[in-house]
Amino acid sequence: MNDPLTRRGLFGFALGAAALTACSAPSPSPAPDPGSASRPPATTTPSVTSAPASPPPSGPATEVSRATSGRPQVALTFHGAGDLQVTREVLDVVHQHGARITVLAVGTWLAAHPDAARMVRDGGHELGNHTWSHPALSGYAAEPMYAEIQRCRDKLVELTGSPGGFFRQSQGQHATPRELAEAGHAGYAKVLSYDVDSLDWTDPGPAAIRAAVAKARAGSVVSMHLGHPGTVAALPGILADLAGRGLTPVTASELLA
Repeated sequence: MNDPLTRRGLFGFALGAAALTACSAPSPSPAPDPGSASRPPATTTPSVTSAPASPPPSGPATEVSRATSGRPQVALTFHGAGDLQVTREVLDVVHQHGARITVLAVGTWLAAHPDAARMVRDGGHELGNHTWSHPALSGYAAEPMYAEIQRCRDKLVELTGSPGGFFRQSQGQHATPRELAEAGHAGYAKVLSYDVDSLDWTDPGPAAIRAAVAKARAGSVVSMHLGHPGTVAALPGILADLAGRGLTPVTASELLA
């Protein structure tokens, strides 16, 4: 005979056993955070500057003021500053005569006229460094002298991707030992001086400028200036004179190659 109390006791025992089994079963692990497994530890990213890195320090630059190869070539080198319209006129004249020139640019001029660098390079000419502000550089101490060279170098890199192949000191035909040292420190192997001065910056008139440049001979580096209308007026005659003497105007890099 089935005793109701016995049945109730057996039922209660079964419930208790089920509960005990449920309590002893391991609890499922919580679902992982989808991003936690692959998330790296927080790090601080260093800021990036757009300024060109300085080249490694080197020894003093070498001064060159003329070529000794004997080839019938000259380099017409222009100090880059002044009215941009006059620059366009100079570039037009040399283009008409198939000549190539070197422009040693002043940094403040490049900053004021960023298209100037493109105009020069698009014409097949070359650019170099002529300090940032065209001071009387030879009187500077080493640190401010280097800053003048470096700042123009960085502007050239910003505009063209290149510092230019040459540095030229401002307000001096030849470089001092300190100028050579700081040009080398800034990464320039050569300082481009000159052996013929057109004196066009004094605005003596086209005839006087032409006569001064007539002193050029094979290998000469001639100093001229953008920004002076008298230079533009003298150029056709200068280029005709050079052609008549069998001298080809080329860039300074070509002359010294």
